[in-house]
Amino acid sequence: MSETLTRAISGAIYIVLLIGATLFSSISFEILFSFFMLVAAYEFAKLVNFSKVLSLVLTLGVLAIYFFAKQDIPIFLIASFSVLVLLALMVELFAKSQPNRSFIIKLIIFIGYIIAPFLCLLYMPFTNQGYTPWVIIGIFILIWSNDTFAYLVGKSFGKTKLLERISPKKTIEGFLGGIFFSIIAGIVLSQFFTFFSITIWISSAIFVGIFGTIGDLVESHFKRMAKVKDSGNIMPGHGGILDRLDSVIFVAPFLYIIFQIL
Repeated sequence: MSETLTRAISGAIYIVLLIGATLFSSISFEILFSFFMLVAAYEFAKLVNFSKVLSLVLTLGVLAIYFFAKQDIPIFLIASFSVLVLLALMVELFAKSQPNRSFIIKLIIFIGYIIAPFLCLLYMPFTNQGYTPWVIIGIFILIWSNDTFAYLVGKSFGKTKLLERISPKKTIEGFLGGIFFSIIAGIVLSQFFTFFSITIWISSAIFVGIFGTIGDLVESHFKRMAKVKDSGNIMPGHGGILDRLDSVIFVAPFLYIIFQIL
């Protein structure tokens, strides 16, 4: 089987599983994203040489609290903490030397980059109207729109490198094209998913375009430091869960805060 066909089949299974589990019920959504969270925790631990056992124990502990006492989790504060950690990782992209992280710093990054964003994703579809799966579907549509058109515009018109040291193929033209078409997608979504206003959808599209791209760069930065091509091999032709969800986990805390404020 060719690599292209393997990649296509793997990607199709991933999309069908994600959309199917999200739409089927709140439980199937929570189970799937809990699984994603566990795999991402393990992959991240490998990338930064953090304890794999500790990462899984912490993740399982947080998930246990979520399933048995989710009302008691201060999710807005956790999302705010995550935003600070993610902004620090964004700044780190421009550092000339690679950081020498202590155990405590790795633990803080693990909580802010893995645990908190996945918690935000788990809470996000639960609105005042109950479980609203189209919130998650809408976010992924924005992510996919941004990624697809950033690639197409960058391939067709890209000349100016965005951050060549981290990701040689990304261009400023592609970056701007992704944001533009993500906004178009947000406007279209606002006509069908009316539980959010057009202001929220456009704001979400802009944040997806900016911070989704940064999320991809941050994960590429981790992989470059670890000297690996992919975060894992759970998805043939695509790599690991972090490779597929790097954009959405980076943008999730920002979107959660936007949804709560607006």
